[in-house]
Amino acid sequence: MNIITQLDVIALAAAEKEAENQAFKAFLRSHESAAIDELVQELDATITPQIDCTSCGNCCRSLMINVTDSEITSLAAHLNRSEADIKEQYIETGSNNDIMVMNTIPCHFLTANCCSIYEHRFAECREFPGLHQPEFTSRLFAMLMHYGRCLIIYNVLEEMKKRLGFKGESNT
Repeated sequence: MNIITQLDVIALAAAEKEAENQAFKAFLRSHESAAIDELVQELDATITPQIDCTSCGNCCRSLMINVTDSEITSLAAHLNRSEADIKEQYIETGSNNDIMVMNTIPCHFLTANCCSIYEHRFAECREFPGLHQPEFTSRLFAMLMHYGRCLIIYNVLEEMKKRLGFKGESNT
């Protein structure tokens, strides 16, 4: 298995393979969901250990992260600051106060491609890229959106194309 670890290479591939990836999305939906989940999880377990996320950090430089009240409480305790201070400095709240997100991209807590609050990072950060979760085919929009930004997603999807015998746009 040839693992690609250069962000510029996958970003270029994402642009070049947009139509191919849309065809692959349709191709995947024609397969049984549980079998796709099994393949994704197998590839995730094989590929993820071969990727050094700290040499990349692109997710932290490019994703909008949702935050919960309990995560703010935990972060405030970790940083020995008030929740109000954490919200004021790091959080943007929706007009109805129903949504909270980190207020900058890249993340405030990214330092030299590493998370400075790693043990206290937010759930969305811990879960990304989410390949371990079931129902992969119901999340294809997000997977393809991150295809050119995440080395793990890129490599998993490219290996899936090989393993499933996907030949490009002609497969649809």
